[in-house]
Amino acid sequence: MKDKIVDKAGELFLKLGFKSVTMDDIAAELGISKKTLYKYFNNKHSLVEESTTKLHEACITIIEKITEAGYNAIKENFEIKKIFKEMFQTSSSSPIYQLKKYYPKVHQKIMDKEIVLFSKCLGRNFEKGVQEGYYREDVNIELATQFYFSLVFSIHENTIENYKIPKLEQEVLAYHTRAIATQKGLIELENQLKNNQL
Repeated sequence: MKDKIVDKAGELFLKLGFKSVTMDDIAAELGISKKTLYKYFNNKHSLVEESTTKLHEACITIIEKITEAGYNAIKENFEIKKIFKEMFQTSSSSPIYQLKKYYPKVHQKIMDKEIVLFSKCLGRNFEKGVQEGYYREDVNIELATQFYFSLVFSIHENTIENYKIPKLEQEVLAYHTRAIATQKGLIELENQLKNNQL
């Protein structure tokens, strides 16, 4: 039952927002009493924390599947972006914006995990891109990762309207790729931008 509660809460939080979804809403959606809900979670804060942690773990699984699919380094980043766009497209407003505004401690915990995940993911992607000839070897990848992370999460934390995020994210991905790409990489980037027009 606990897993069902976490899954349903996560789905509702993403779709309707962390603030607007109440414990009553979650109980009603599951067809259970609030008493049953409070048996597993003392308060909404603990449910928000657990559901966002589970979502983060789901993100790790998705990224691992994409990185194992055999795409070239540049296409891989576009595929990851595409999956997350689909994952969050039902959200009326940015989940990260809401999390930061209404649950700042949970937001900070998630961001601490995200930067580790983001750094590992981009580090592996960079090594792959250098081997494939898409990225330059002389790039300070740690600095490039920090810039990219800051830009991506700045979009999510400061953009209320969720529908604007995919376009902004793609601009940031193109900017990041241009900063580290070889001539061969720039050609592949243009191919990906054509294939992923928003």
